[in-house]
Amino acid sequence: MSLVIDSIIPIFAIIAMGSLLKALRLIDDTFVKVSDRLVYYVFFPALLFWKIGKPAQSAAIEWPFILAVLLAVFAVFALSLVFARGVRMPSDQIGSFSQGCYRFSTYVGMALVIVLMGEEGGRQFGVLLGFVIPFINVLAISSMIWYAGESSSPGLRTALLVKSTVTNPLIIACVAGILYSRWGWPLPGFLDRSLGLMSALALPLALISIGGSLTFAALGGHFRYSVAAALFKLAVLPVLGYLIVKAFQVDPLQLKIAMIYFALPTSPNNYILSALLHSDVELAGASIVLSVLLSIVPLSVAVLIFAG
Repeated sequence: MSLVIDSIIPIFAIIAMGSLLKALRLIDDTFVKVSDRLVYYVFFPALLFWKIGKPAQSAAIEWPFILAVLLAVFAVFALSLVFARGVRMPSDQIGSFSQGCYRFSTYVGMALVIVLMGEEGGRQFGVLLGFVIPFINVLAISSMIWYAGESSSPGLRTALLVKSTVTNPLIIACVAGILYSRWGWPLPGFLDRSLGLMSALALPLALISIGGSLTFAALGGHFRYSVAAALFKLAVLPVLGYLIVKAFQVDPLQLKIAMIYFALPTSPNNYILSALLHSDVELAGASIVLSVLLSIVPLSVAVLIFAG
């Protein structure tokens, strides 16, 4: 239990602090938006490149680990669509609901993995992100393109899918880090220290922004589907993911990383993507709030069982 308190509580305490700062009006929506942009475009890419780009004992990509996680994500993606059609969910809500079932908070994940598993855990999690982020983007955007109530040109939506993938700063940082690490060159001292200072800002700022963006008003009228999305994300994905990862016989460190990954709350970026692709932004917001609040349970279980 002390491991849960020492590793998970500090992360959620910073998220709670973000909500408190917003309630006290020490930060506002403008601060949250600027903070999000700085983290997304500058500080978190710097952290990813810094973690992944350092020469590692083994720079090989662990394909069984990567494939197992991708398969688990795809399985929950498919199940979420089956559920949505089965309950006759309105078409403009399906994309928002589905992405809430399998997308994840990159920032919470990296913070927790580094605390629990150190540098090597952070490096392997970063490599995983390089494959998972573009895969999830394709799933989320494709489902919104298919089900969104607005009928846009297929060419325009395909262009958006491609653009959102190849210009994603997190993907670029992961790919650059993987390539640099495979060369085996150590980072120059000035660059290593500069990236280290930038990385130190990334996670605290990201967690404060998550807290500052949470609003309980989003739950009104969307409680039923947001609960269903949270159950898919925080119960179905961890259980199904565990079975798949065990079947692929990954090593103990990768199993720990995978289980933390599966138990993460959904991504705060769901709201932005839903707005861009004319899906239900209120449902996306409700799913984010409920997922963040409930995720402490599966994360605590994952830490106790797998990271102890």
